[in-house]
Amino acid sequence: MSAAQARHLLNTVFGYPEFRGQQENIITHVASGGDALVLMPTGGGKSLCYQIPALLRDGVGVVISPLIALMQDQVDALAEVGVRAAFLNSTQTFEETVQTERRVRNGELDLVYVAPERLLTSRCLELIEQSQIALFAIDEAHCVSQWGHDFRPEYIKLSILHERFPQIPRIALTATADPQTRAEIVQRLQLEDALQFVASFDRPNIRYQIVEKNNGRKQLLDFIQGEHAGDAGIVYCLSRKKVEETAEFLNDNGVTALPYHAGMDNGTRSAHQSRFLREDGIVMVATSAFGMGIDKPDVRFVAHLDLPKSIEGYYQETGRAGRDGAAANAWMAYGLQDVVQQRRMIDESEASELFKKTQGAKLDAMLGLCETLDCRRVRLLDYFAQHSAPCGNCDTCLTPPVSFDGSVAMQKLLSTIYRTEQRFGAMHVFDVLRGIESDKVKQWRHDQLTTFAIGADRSEPEWRAILRQAIALGLVMVDHDAYSALKLTDDAKPVLRGERKIQLREYQKPLKQKCPPKTKSFVESDLSSAAQQVFDKLRDWRMATARTHNVPAYVIFHDTTLREIAQAMPTSLDALRGITGVGEKKLQTYGAEIVALIEGLA
Repeated sequence: MSAAQARHLLNTVFGYPEFRGQQENIITHVASGGDALVLMPTGGGKSLCYQIPALLRDGVGVVISPLIALMQDQVDALAEVGVRAAFLNSTQTFEETVQTERRVRNGELDLVYVAPERLLTSRCLELIEQSQIALFAIDEAHCVSQWGHDFRPEYIKLSILHERFPQIPRIALTATADPQTRAEIVQRLQLEDALQFVASFDRPNIRYQIVEKNNGRKQLLDFIQGEHAGDAGIVYCLSRKKVEETAEFLNDNGVTALPYHAGMDNGTRSAHQSRFLREDGIVMVATSAFGMGIDKPDVRFVAHLDLPKSIEGYYQETGRAGRDGAAANAWMAYGLQDVVQQRRMIDESEASELFKKTQGAKLDAMLGLCETLDCRRVRLLDYFAQHSAPCGNCDTCLTPPVSFDGSVAMQKLLSTIYRTEQRFGAMHVFDVLRGIESDKVKQWRHDQLTTFAIGADRSEPEWRAILRQAIALGLVMVDHDAYSALKLTDDAKPVLRGERKIQLREYQKPLKQKCPPKTKSFVESDLSSAAQQVFDKLRDWRMATARTHNVPAYVIFHDTTLREIAQAMPTSLDALRGITGVGEKKLQTYGAEIVALIEGLA
């Protein structure tokens, strides 16, 4: 298959002038019958890497995806550009299933989306044997990893594709995979001979910001109202209860928010997801059950009110912001209780000791990202074995944290934990350190200890920050079997003996922001006032058209396409043809309406 054929489809079907990054190499390799493992960040254009080869090769492309709730939108989006697509999953009636299967057998489809559970049935495997198959695309391939945050048991069985259909090329794709997960994908899917294409994990348009948690919901509200009023965003919480309470809090304060978690009935979840995808300015408050495969390009922020379990999870979730390449924010409020809670969840898990150890290491890496004194982007990319220079666009670059030699302060904390016999929780240790004569301190005669009041020069929030860093550094652990008592680890000994120096972040008292400037889009900020008016009219037209077609607005055109139209002001179909995102099918469907709209505004 020639690169020229691939570029022709890219231009005429999808409306893009040129390939990005390694897309062209991946597409020509798979279209020629080769296997591939593709690691590409969210918004990097992974779907084209299997869609175009499926169009170039004879037969139907089979896409294995766990995203049943989104398959209809994916099929609708392909229909908009003239690609024949359908899906097979549990939401269909028997008659719909039979009809789709017939279209697969007769070669009347370019792509069919299949849930892994459905693919593994004897009925579906027989369908594949009876049909001409162009390729297998295994989307969200990180779901095969037992150590990962999105593990799906059915994915492990997908090695059957190589065993039963070795002549059909396979392409496995994911946005998130550290070296360990990457190796597991290769081994479990039998992709040892596949070419690996690893794109940069960097998302330079996303600004990473992690703040000290101090009334997290109020901080979240200030962040949204100050920087993202009226924008679409996602807020992640750890528990279902917190999701419900946070959504209610935001609505009570004028932010349109919807809850989403696995405990809700399917109808409500689907309705909320549909509103988020189809309407502008909706904030989705969700557990990690929401988001994988969400293709909404104009999500302007992702916020975390609880600490994610791993950098992979954090990267995947924050990557749902700014898929259109315009400026976006990844914001998190993080505190000591987050660390304690995550440690408890690992300790109390019924998983194997090896699994707990792995999860503990992933949490340590996440804590390291939160507590780093250096560029967050450098730390984040380093986790994925990608080296980079300071970005100048994260909070630690824009406002470098003040660091200090915390060796003496850490010795005071560790000594107090030791002197109180490692039997008490954080509040009691803080009281002893600060010389607070509480009833409990007097009861245990801890006001007689040599460490009593040795930390009176620091406030409780300061000691809380030091303790959080001590836990992140692995010097202190929380024993959940002993009423959350603080205990020293072996790594604390050289610090106590003065053999190891400790550098700490200085505690910064939270400042109340007076409505910080709203994050500006890289592209939107370039629009003149006249072009901005045209852009607004185009968005109104798009919204009305999307309602008529019953699809999300971005399926009609992305904001980036509308901005380019607003700047170019095309008054003919030929002038409109060259604009990014306008393929031949969309030109035929919408071209006359857009040209008429532009002429009416000229």
